[in-house]
Amino acid sequence: MHYLDANATEPLRPEARAAMLAAMAVTGNPSSVHGAGRAARRILEDARESLAARFGALPANLVFTSGGTEADALAIHALGIGRRLIACATEHDAVRSVTAAASILPVDRNGVADLSALAALLADQPPALVCLMLANNETGTVQPIVEAAALCRRHGALLHVDAVQAAGRMDVRFSALGAHGLALSSHKLGGPAGAGALLLAPEIASIVPLIAGGGQERGRRGGTPPLPAIAGFAAAAAVAVTAAPLAPLRDAVEVAATAAGALVCAGGAERLANTTCLALPGVRADAQVIALDLDGVAVSAGAACSSGKVAVSHVLTAMGLGPLAGQAIRVSLPWNATAESVAGFVVAYRRMADRLRDSLAPRAA
Repeated sequence: MHYLDANATEPLRPEARAAMLAAMAVTGNPSSVHGAGRAARRILEDARESLAARFGALPANLVFTSGGTEADALAIHALGIGRRLIACATEHDAVRSVTAAASILPVDRNGVADLSALAALLADQPPALVCLMLANNETGTVQPIVEAAALCRRHGALLHVDAVQAAGRMDVRFSALGAHGLALSSHKLGGPAGAGALLLAPEIASIVPLIAGGGQERGRRGGTPPLPAIAGFAAAAAVAVTAAPLAPLRDAVEVAATAAGALVCAGGAERLANTTCLALPGVRADAQVIALDLDGVAVSAGAACSSGKVAVSHVLTAMGLGPLAGQAIRVSLPWNATAESVAGFVVAYRRMADRLRDSLAPRAA
């Protein structure tokens, strides 16, 4: 199997596995005051300090969550109090599901947010909470977060950034972005599933929790923290620096796919180096995914957080791609991708494209 679905989940990094095993050997609740509890607490706080330093935040302003979805929900719940919501049209369902009544920020054909439209939306009162992801999970499109943050601050708005796909693949420094909240997820950068974090700007002194519990995380998120997962999260983040070395492999995928008749979605935008979205005109996305899977290649169509269903992409629809929104697959290279895995994809893709297009060709009378 050639695994090319890293944006769904990255393979576990060996550093994360080692850190998890070490944490599993520690018996103790981080909230307990005895020696075992203090040992567990040290692991928790070391992970917090490591992650905060890695992503340019203050340790006291990092809240551990169960993953990116909870981090997004917590941010919108806490930062959105008394504010109207504005959400980009291409946000992940983790944001869309809790911003159903939001004003929609449109994007261009490459999936880049329209900042002039954002300025117009921000001119309305009362102050807003804007949700704009750093890098799109389907196309890899990178958004102009610094410019959007400046607009938000000029209009007294808050900005929450979903950086789940960007972290570990491009430089992410929370302090440099100018945002008020930023969501991270462990398993998207080579750590285990079950851990994530919300980073908060220094001026966000307190937040109302989604889960009250026993006052953990300074009263911002209740529940005993999953120590092994958090340790693995921090270890993975420490070594997940950039996906830039994967760019030549991504480019090779695109050259071969376009030669086979595909179109590269968002090809004109700045994108993550590991991600490409390929539309094959006239061929349904689910048929492509199944055919490639049967040939030993794992890719996806759209986001992986839709209970296994394959539907028309709301991201590509928002980009104005029409029928192509239901005819595109996502190829996302993992941190350990090789030329061999790309070569395997190329052979399988060509075979799939030829076979499925032949099946759609009109038959002679």
